Amino acid sequence: MEELLNSTAGDLTQLKYAVDTFYFLICGALVMWMAAGFAMLEAGLVRAKNTTEILTKNVALYAIACTMYLLCGYYIMYSSDAGGIMPNFGGLIGDENTAEAVLSSGGDTYYSARSDFFFQVVFVATAMSIVSGAVAERMKLWAFLAFAVVMTGVIYPVEGYWTWGGGFLSEAGFSDFAGSGIVHMAGAAAALAGVLVLGARKGKYGKDGSINAIPGANLPLATLGTFILWMGWFGFNGGSELKLSDVGEANAVAQVFVNTNAAAAGGVIAALITARLLFKKADLTMALNGALAGLVAITADPLSPTALGSTVIGAIGGVLVVFSILSLDKLRVDDPVGAISVHGVVGIWGLLAVCLNNADATIGAQLLGIVSIFAWVFIASLVIWLVLKAIMGVRITEEEEYEGADIAECGMEAYPEFTKGK
Repeated sequence: MEELLNSTAGDLTQLKYAVDTFYFLICGALVMWMAAGFAMLEAGLVRAKNTTEILTKNVALYAIACTMYLLCGYYIMYSSDAGGIMPNFGGLIGDENTAEAVLSSGGDTYYSARSDFFFQVVFVATAMSIVSGAVAERMKLWAFLAFAVVMTGVIYPVEGYWTWGGGFLSEAGFSDFAGSGIVHMAGAAAALAGVLVLGARKGKYGKDGSINAIPGANLPLATLGTFILWMGWFGFNGGSELKLSDVGEANAVAQVFVNTNAAAAGGVIAALITARLLFKKADLTMALNGALAGLVAITADPLSPTALGSTVIGAIGGVLVVFSILSLDKLRVDDPVGAISVHGVVGIWGLLAVCLNNADATIGAQLLGIVSIFAWVFIASLVIWLVLKAIMGVRITEEEEYEGADIAECGMEAYPEFTKGK
């Protein structure tokens, strides 16, 4: 009888392992699909003459992120001692779990090691995608890709080690459930450094202090991209629960999905109303950024709040993103898609909002995490951008910018029948 019970328990453990691994992989696939969302969003918000180049950046950065994280990023992030600042440097992703290890772990090992790598690598690509939109329409393609190598292979994994990898921020009590700071604010910090080195697009700001709007070429595409990102975010936040195979975890996953959706909805409504009050019009681009702001805001803690509380957190993010975009324009920080505002400013709000619902979070630990992550990513990125500027240049020429990055960088146009000769 005892042998039968042990056999049944072992079979149940392996079944739960399979279920949790499958759930993890499906969530990773949803996050991977966010790469399509970023590509469509950015392609819709740039001018037609820069579409091919922005799409090339998005597909290439995803491939680079996957390769660099495989070669060294994952090892840096998860193979170092607890509580440290400097991670261990090494390569590749280690061995897969064996059945014996799973059964003897007492339930502590409940998903495949390869599924963990896959889920983490798509997060790295998300962080790098944030940079792509902010530097659009005037950056050299190969300078951007060279930066992607360093960002995904070293810069992101180091701050990832500090947090999810068990480093000093984790030991200090910093809380970031799915990455409002670790992924989104980090991507925005890298983007801000790049934008400052790069400068604004020609014609964006007048000598008299005027701000000239440069509309995107395809708002239906931008809207499609936003909905793709909204859908992918269920994997982003839901997968971060890590487990599904018991009642408590299944209920937690459902709560995360509901809260994620509620926050996005709150962000749209708040951004749309704010834009209406400021501009007397319903601004679609602000509504789209409001949805993303709501999603970023709730990502730091999509489990603890109620659904209504999540709506409020997302709504505050939606208001913040509108004022942030306007403020950055006044400061002459040219961000064509609003990435710095959506992922940076609202990412900070999301980290601070954790303290509203999570009794274990402290404002001191959250501020320490915000300052540490932002400072590291911004300074390291600034150094890399300046090195690239000195070695190969980071900006296309004024003539190439007028002609469009599609021809200058890729030799082809996305809409040749509309842009030819312009």
